[in-house]
Amino acid sequence: MLEAQSILEVAVAAPVMGVFDYRAPHTTDGPLQPGQRVRVPFGRGTRLGWLVGSKAASDLPEHRLRRVLSVLDAEPLLPPDLLRMLVWASRYYQQPLGEVLGAALPKALREGRDIAQGEMHWALSAEGRSADPDILRRAPAQLRIHAALRACAAPATAADLEVVSSNWRRALAALAARGWITAGRATAVLPIADIAPDRPPVLTADQVQAVAQINAAQGFQCFLLDGVTGSGKTEVYLRCIAQALAANRQSLVLVPEIGLTPQLLERFQRRFPVPIALLHSGLSDGERLRAFTAASDGSAAIIIGTRSAIFAPLLRPGLVIADEEHDPSYKQQEGWRYSARDLAVWRARELGVPLVLGSATPSLETIENAHSGRYTRLVLASRTGAAGQPRVSLIDLRQHAAREGLTQPLLAAIRRHLDAGGQVLIYLNRRGYAPVLMCPACGHVLECKRCDARMVLHQQRGQLACHHCGSERPVPAACPDCAGELKAVGQGTERLERALAAAFPDQQIERIDRDTTRRRGEIERRLNRVRKEEARILMGTQMLTKGHDFPRVTLVGIVDADQGLFGSDFRSAERLAQSFIQVAGRAGRAEHPGEVCLQTLFPEHPLLRVLISEGYAQFATLALEERRQAGWPPFACLALLRAEASQRPQVFSFLQAAAALAREHAPAGLNVLGPAAAPMERRAGRYRGQLLLQATSRRELQQLLPAWRAAVASIESQRRVRWSLDVDPVDLF
Repeated sequence: MLEAQSILEVAVAAPVMGVFDYRAPHTTDGPLQPGQRVRVPFGRGTRLGWLVGSKAASDLPEHRLRRVLSVLDAEPLLPPDLLRMLVWASRYYQQPLGEVLGAALPKALREGRDIAQGEMHWALSAEGRSADPDILRRAPAQLRIHAALRACAAPATAADLEVVSSNWRRALAALAARGWITAGRATAVLPIADIAPDRPPVLTADQVQAVAQINAAQGFQCFLLDGVTGSGKTEVYLRCIAQALAANRQSLVLVPEIGLTPQLLERFQRRFPVPIALLHSGLSDGERLRAFTAASDGSAAIIIGTRSAIFAPLLRPGLVIADEEHDPSYKQQEGWRYSARDLAVWRARELGVPLVLGSATPSLETIENAHSGRYTRLVLASRTGAAGQPRVSLIDLRQHAAREGLTQPLLAAIRRHLDAGGQVLIYLNRRGYAPVLMCPACGHVLECKRCDARMVLHQQRGQLACHHCGSERPVPAACPDCAGELKAVGQGTERLERALAAAFPDQQIERIDRDTTRRRGEIERRLNRVRKEEARILMGTQMLTKGHDFPRVTLVGIVDADQGLFGSDFRSAERLAQSFIQVAGRAGRAEHPGEVCLQTLFPEHPLLRVLISEGYAQFATLALEERRQAGWPPFACLALLRAEASQRPQVFSFLQAAAALAREHAPAGLNVLGPAAAPMERRAGRYRGQLLLQATSRRELQQLLPAWRAAVASIESQRRVRWSLDVDPVDLF
C-alpha cells in the first residue's frame, strides 16, 4: 500500500526507460497500491500508466511535479508476484517498463476499459426476429448472420460470429442500421464442457515415478520431463494437475503454438469437469479479457495458452507447465523480446510452486541446467502402448531421382501403409507451390523488389509472394527480360499436394500450413478430419511436428531432410535434430508400429547418422561439448543489437558508434563481435545490420547493458535508424 502524501512512481505506456514521479491525486476511492492503472498528464496529452512504487521525495523541483489525474482500479490488476516479475524482466531485457506492463494485459485493459465491463455480445431485436429474411437475399453475409442469431439461444459473441462469416462486422453493422440488432456487454462465466469423460490409462513405471516426484515437491522445484515422443508426457501433466485441483490450486499450462490448444483443451475437458481458460493471439479482445479475468478471480481452475499466457494473474497458483519447452516460439521476436519459458522459471520460483518443462527434444540450455543440478531430470524412456520406436530409413536422392519431390521408394512406402489401413504424414517445411520461378533461357529469377529474397510461387491464387515482407504481385505470363517461358523450380507444400493427389487419386489429402489455416478454427477442422480418418494422407509444414497425436499414422515421409544441415547459425544443428525427432515421433503411436523415410542428398552426414543410430540424447551430448569449446550458449550469454534504416551507411554508422561504446566500457572477457550485415541485408526496403555481445556469464553481461543501452540511445545517428536490443536471442541471423 502506498502513502497518499508520498511521491508516486508511475510507469507510463510510452517507449521511455525508467519511471516518472507524480503527486498523488486529490481524491481516491480507496488505498493506492502497486499494480493499479492510473491516468496521468504526459507531454501535451494524457497517458495510461501503472503505479509501481512510492518515495518520500522527488529529484524534480516541486513546481515541475504533476498530479495523477485518476486511479482506474479499486484493486491492482497486476498481483504482487506478477508485478515483481515484470519489473525484473524490464531490467533484464532492457525494455521500457511501461511497455512491459502493457504487454501483460489484454488490449481492452491497455485502453483503460473497466475490467468488469466484459465482452460484447449481440442478439436480434424484436423487429429483427419478426423480419422476413427474404429481404436479405442479395446480402448473403447479412442473411447468414441473421440466421445464426435467430438460431442462438443466447446472445452471440465475436467468436461465434467469426465462424459464420469473415465479414461479420460489416454485416452486423448493416443489420444494426435496420434496427434488427441489440448489443450488450457482459462478463460471461466460463462454461464447463459437456463432454464424455475419459478413463485414465494405467501409468508406466517411469510415469509413476515422475508423477510422484513432481507431486512431492515442496515449494519451487524445476523438473525437466524428458520423454521420447509418445511416452505419455501429457498424462503426467494431467495427474499432477489433478493433485493441484484437489488442493484447490490453479494450474498454468504453456504451449508453443495455437494449433496445439484445441487438442490439449479437449483432452483436459475429458479429464476435468472444471472451467478452463484459453489465452492466445487467436482470441477476440473480449475473449482475452474474459480469460484474463477468470484467471485473476480464480474461477478458471486451469489456464492453457501460448507465450503471453505467462502473464495470466493467478489467485491460487499451484503448478506451472511449459510443454515442448525447446520450441523457439516461446521467444517473442518483435517489440519486447522476452522468453516465456525463461519467465516461467522466474515466476514459478516467485510463486513457490513446481515447474515442469516437458520435451522429447529438450533445448541444450535446459539439458545443461539438468546436468548442473539446477533442474531435476525425469526420464520417460519408452513409449506407452505396444508400438515402440519407429523404424527409420534413408532414401539417397543421388540414387533415386525425385519427381515432383517424391521418389519411388517413398511412393511405394506410402502405398504399402495405406493398403495396410494406416495413415501417412508427409512433411515439407516450405509452403507455396515452388520457392523459385525462373527463366531457363536467360537465367532470370523473379526476386522481391524490397528484400534480398526470391519470390515464392503460390499457383492456386496466381501470385508471387515474399515470405519475408509479405509483398505480392501477379505471376507474369513470360520472362520480363527475354519473354521466355518461366519455370517453377523446387517443391512447396502446394506443389507436393498436387503430386500426391496425382499419385493417389483414391485418397483424401489434408494439407496443413499457414496458407490453409488462416481462417479461425480451420486447423481444428482439418485435424478433426484426419482423426476421423476422413483423410488418409496428411501433409504440411512444421505446424504438424509439435505435440500432435495421430494414433493411426504409421508412416512419416520427410521430403527434404537437408534443410538446416549446413546452416550458419550455431543453433542450426539443434533445430534440425529437434525437427527430425519431433516429426518422426508422429509415426507409430498407440498400438501401431511406425516407419520413417527421409529423402536426402547427404545420407552419410554425421548429424543424420547420430540421430538415427544413437538418438537425440547422444546428439545433445556431442553438441554441448562443441558449444563448450566454441564458447556459445549455454556456456556464454549473448545480447544482439539490431539496426535497420532506409540507407546502408546509416545502419553501419550507428552500429560502429555502438560498438565503440561497448568496447570502451566492456569488462574483461566480454567480446564485441561486429558490426556485420544481416544475412538478408535488405528486407522490406530497409537495410539491416547487427552487433553481438558475447559474455562468459549473465552477471558480466548485465553489468554492461543498462549503461550501454543508455549510451546507445544518446548516439546522434540513432534517430535515423530503428534499433532494438535482444537479450538471449534465439536467432542470430
